[in-house]
Amino acid sequence: MTLRNAIAFYAIGFLRGQLLVRVCALTFMLLALCLDVVAMAGDVSTVAPVVGVRVVARLPHDEQAFTQGLFFSDGRLYETTGRRGASNLRELNPDTGRVVRSVALAPRYFGEGATAVDGRAVWLTWTSGRAFSFDLGDLSPGPKYQYHGQGWGLAWDGARLVMSNGTPELVFRDPQSFEPVSRLVVHDGAQPVHRLNELEWVDGELWANVWLTARVAVIDPVTGRVRRWIDLSPLVPTGENPNSVANGIAWDSATGRLLVTGKLWPVIYVIEPLHEP
Repeated sequence: MTLRNAIAFYAIGFLRGQLLVRVCALTFMLLALCLDVVAMAGDVSTVAPVVGVRVVARLPHDEQAFTQGLFFSDGRLYETTGRRGASNLRELNPDTGRVVRSVALAPRYFGEGATAVDGRAVWLTWTSGRAFSFDLGDLSPGPKYQYHGQGWGLAWDGARLVMSNGTPELVFRDPQSFEPVSRLVVHDGAQPVHRLNELEWVDGELWANVWLTARVAVIDPVTGRVRRWIDLSPLVPTGENPNSVANGIAWDSATGRLLVTGKLWPVIYVIEPLHEP
């Protein structure tokens, strides 16, 4: 018997017979369902191999930055942050982590992931169904785009934008019109991978943070299969803030430099993944 069934059975048996009792029993059942969901979220069983990382260097990072996206463009490091009234596109000094310059979204928008496309940043919003673009030369605003559903993460594979929305499905989009051109379901073995978040194109593979975990899914961009998992759990700050999750992957294709960080983390890590066991 699952935890959900046990709680529901006890509640209904104990409080049977009255309308108020039935309402209480339903409440117990909903509570049990929530517990089951939490249990599933904590299930880390995988088919793909899990590998760790070696920390090459540590860079300072703004502990107030609710990191949603991290990316390189022409050797320059950029970050997008979220929360309404605090959503910024920032250029960071890649050696010190200091904010060099920034531009903010209007307070009504909750910024999400972003990526660089032909000298401009394309930046998602969470629930507004709108993406913004900015010229990375002077951070001046460019075209805006609309889409259905939520926006979470964004990457550029050299020809198409790749967008996540918190589900196992990735949407490939035309970089000029932002219209969908194809879709891909991400899976580990037979199981779909939910809560795909920040995305990065890394040497022919799609890397994705998975919200509420410290793992990065390394995805085959043709089949959607998770080839391996990168375990970042040793890098997660200690503390009780549930929002301080791993989120942010940046790969410099010119140097091979690979950076990771998280929401409200004090550090950006330069890493090297370890070999598969």
